[in-house]
Amino acid sequence: MSADKQTSWSYTEGLPTEDEVLLRARERSYELGVATVSPGVAAALTVLAAGSKAHTVVEIGSGAGVSGVCLLRGLPANAVLTTIDSDVDHLRAAREAYAEAGIPSNRTRTISGRAADVLPRLTDAAYDLVFVDADKPSYPLYVERAVRLLKSGGMLIINDALDKDRVSDPAIREETTNTLRQVGKSVRENEDLISTVLPTGDGLLLAVKR
Repeated sequence: MSADKQTSWSYTEGLPTEDEVLLRARERSYELGVATVSPGVAAALTVLAAGSKAHTVVEIGSGAGVSGVCLLRGLPANAVLTTIDSDVDHLRAAREAYAEAGIPSNRTRTISGRAADVLPRLTDAAYDLVFVDADKPSYPLYVERAVRLLKSGGMLIINDALDKDRVSDPAIREETTNTLRQVGKSVRENEDLISTVLPTGDGLLLAVKR
């Protein structure tokens, strides 16, 4: 990355101003040792959620509530977020963040369990938006299930799609990088999806189901 591009990236990541709710959620995520979305990605999630006008949302990986709060802040007042995480402490932290943000409990559904086990139990073509931000080795499975869950016109958002700028370098053949590279390829080649990649954070892969 050139110095100018690095400066622009740092500028956009530093541009969002986060309130005490998000700052406390970030503190809890740090204490739990769970990675969460960057400020730039957090702001993008709110904008994308608002633009999508989604009412039914699935989040794979709660991230201690930062991303969930940002999605909910962009969604209509009657929208419901279903968040899935295998770690009960992460879900507890997420629920705390939702409560501090003043989000009614009937707008969130937290499900404890492995996403690979939970996703097949969710209804096909019933969701307007799916956000994937969990264990990278399982991304191919999550993306396949997400496409099944999405309605026509629904949006898929995949976090960390550029793997710290390694995906674009063909010389890097690490397993995680290869997995994310393959995910990007499969989404681009899927005729049921219209997709693009934003360099925000560590890369957001966006797709809309035809």
